[in-house]
Amino acid sequence: MGLKKVGKYDVGETIGQGTFAKVKVAVNTETRGTVAIKVLAKNTILEHKMVHQIKKEISIMKIVRHPNIVKLHEVLASSTKIYIILELAAGGELFDKIVHQRRLSENESRRYFQQLIDAVDYCHSKGVYHRDLKPENLLLDYQGNLKVSDFGLSALPQKGVGLLRTTCGTPNYVAPEVLGQQGYDGSAADIWSCGVILFVLMAGYLPFNEVDLPTLYKKINAAEFTCPTHISLGAKSLIHRILDPNPKTRISIEGIRSDAWFQRNYIPIRLGVEEEDNLDDIDAVFNDIEDQYVTEQVRDNDTGPLIMNAFEMITLSQGLNLSALFDRHQDFVKRQTRFISRQPANTIVATLEAVAASIGLKKVHSQKFKMRLEGLSSDKIHQLAVVLEVFEVAPSLFMVDVRKVAGDTLEYHKFYNSMCNKLESIIWKPKVDAKSRLLRTKSS
Repeated sequence: MGLKKVGKYDVGETIGQGTFAKVKVAVNTETRGTVAIKVLAKNTILEHKMVHQIKKEISIMKIVRHPNIVKLHEVLASSTKIYIILELAAGGELFDKIVHQRRLSENESRRYFQQLIDAVDYCHSKGVYHRDLKPENLLLDYQGNLKVSDFGLSALPQKGVGLLRTTCGTPNYVAPEVLGQQGYDGSAADIWSCGVILFVLMAGYLPFNEVDLPTLYKKINAAEFTCPTHISLGAKSLIHRILDPNPKTRISIEGIRSDAWFQRNYIPIRLGVEEEDNLDDIDAVFNDIEDQYVTEQVRDNDTGPLIMNAFEMITLSQGLNLSALFDRHQDFVKRQTRFISRQPANTIVATLEAVAASIGLKKVHSQKFKMRLEGLSSDKIHQLAVVLEVFEVAPSLFMVDVRKVAGDTLEYHKFYNSMCNKLESIIWKPKVDAKSRLLRTKSS
């Protein structure tokens, strides 16, 4: 993996990847705490004229400090890259939890919804509107607490401008007024998205989900949806008050907080004394990028699959339970998934290419023991892109890491399950003796 050191951080493997950035796990060598580092290439930012957008996202994350929002620790820069040091939400995406459990219980859904409303209300009190709220942007920590992330589409109101005008966000979660050409209230639009999220948590599927956009938009504008019968009357009533197509009569956050269903077991967050907002370090990174570089140290490994050290294996596992590395069914909480093989690395790569081709994904990029695959998902509608990488974890023992870089998360899980069914010949499953099985049963 080529251990890399950025300033005081030992950087490990990639745990997420987007169009403009990679997210890596890292350890603070001074505190030994684990963090996430968002890595952005300066030339990419400049090429796509993203400097203002990225700077705005980082500034917003520094302004919004709340227990249910991913915390920004600091921002660093090297001669070629910008490093955003973030709180590590080790529990993965809330969306993956929904996929695994199909739907959440009413009590669990309410707890996440309460935490979401607390975070969104705090953002609005700071004049920040998220505009892309969806389960994929809601992360979980080790304790299962919700953390709002990804403020890339967030907006700060301009002086003298009361309404926002940019159409953005994920179509299924977007409020009807955002789809129109008129201005909209960012607060009311975020509340609508929260309502869609609550529906998804409890139902396990989207309230508005059509193949063609005109039909989807028509149903959103009419708030045409039906709650499943297992949802309680109190929850149904609140969902209908939130998914009101008229933003002027839509329930407010104050109304949500006073709702009887919402109030059950609700413990409001008590915030301490807030630090004064200071964006000087962010200005320094973007405005004076020739100074104050952190040092980067890289150890290359060109001859075979990247070697994974013990720290990285532990980081990849959930907590310190390494069994998660060997049981792909435990990896539902991450956008990435992985399995172990005892086959030679070249055999693994060749098999992966063949299986990918058989399910309609083509290799569009390959580097050493890493490849990017793209194609249509199983529904033949959504585009899907995944990255597969082979790591050597011990002599003749390899780990294959698979992660989604573009496309629908639910479709990615379908792809991964289909791929693994075709890879049974190379997937290694360690034998568990009776004693170990008994210990595992007792520990659980």
